[in-house]
Formats: sequence, structure tokens, C-alpha cells
Amino acid sequence: MGKAQITNKIVDMQKFHHYIIPLTVAFMLASCGGSQKKETKRATGTNTIDHAVHAPGAVSLAPLQRFRIKDDGLNAVYQQYQQLTSALTNGKLAEAKIASNALEAGAAEVQGGKGLASAAARIVEAPSIEKQRAHFASLSDAMIGLVKKAGVEGELYMDYCPMALDNKGAYWLSTDKEIRNPYFGEEMLTCGEVKETIK
Repeated sequence: MGKAQITNKIVDMQKFHHYIIPLTVAFMLASCGGSQKKETKRATGTNTIDHAVHAPGAVSLAPLQRFRIKDDGLNAVYQQYQQLTSALTNGKLAEAKIASNALEAGAAEVQGGKGLASAAARIVEAPSIEKQRAHFASLSDAMIGLVKKAGVEGELYMDYCPMALDNKGAYWLSTDKEIRNPYFGEEMLTCGEVKETIK
């Protein structure tokens, strides 16, 4: 095989790779992303529908109904609240600390948010998921009070678990009527009920 033939083979292989690699990548992206649709959020701060397919037991961060808290600062803090709720439901200690830290910073900027920020700080400092869940009750109570005072456009659900906190019971907010219990996670994922719809 001569030098010209080898050069032609190399050029042919380069052309082959030039077309095959992009096609392979496109095919992989299409097959991997085909079962999930990405969540979209509007610049107005309105929470939107998430149509993604989730693993069993996973909690969606996006609500199933459009809503907006009428206080923009509190609306932003609620996004962190949702992440915290999801982390506690899924038993993710580190993720709960991160969400609580962001929630604490945001709550400090919200009028009347001192109690919310204080409860978030206790979750950041908690050494276990169980302790975080216990502090989540006071954080949720503070959040519920602020949300009711600010008002919402759309619907938000106030959920209740009678077995939380050693059968004392505790509340949390959700954008979904389906119960996903952050106080027990997988142990009793559907324990609880919608006590009130905030409109």
C-alpha cells in the first residue's frame, strides 16, 4: 500500500468520523431524553407544570398547578422551601442543608421572615435527617403564616401528618394534592391529608 493510498484511507476515516460521531451523539441524546420533558419556568416567577417522568418515590420540585405567592420575595423563598421539602422527603441530609441555607438567606429579606430564617438555620445545623424533619415543622408553620398573609394566585395545599413529631402532628405546604410526607419519607410516604387549600 502506497503513501497516497494510506493518506486517502486516513481522509476517508476522518470524513466517516466527521459524520458518525455527531449522529451517534444526536441519537444518544434523543434516546436518553425521550422519556423526560424538561421543566420550564416563566420569568414572571410563576411556577409551572413539570411533566417529567420520575423514579418511584422521587418527589417533583415543580408543582402540578400554576400558582404564585403575591409577595415576590416570599415567592422566591418558596422555591427553596420546595427543594427542602423534596430533600427531606427523599432523606437527603446534605441537600436539605443546602436548601435551608438558601431559604435562610432569602427569608432574612422577607418582611416578617425572622422566624422562618431562624427555623431554616436550625435545619442547617441539624446533625441528622430526623432532627431536620423535627425543625421543619416550625419552619413550615412560619411559612404557612407568611403565605396566608401574602396571599396566592392559584392554589397551594396545606398538608397534615397526624403521626409527625411523636404523634403531635405537623403541617407542610405542597403544590400537589398527592401526599408526599417530608416527616417520614419512604417510611410512610403517603401518610397525611390535605387539611386546607390556600387560594
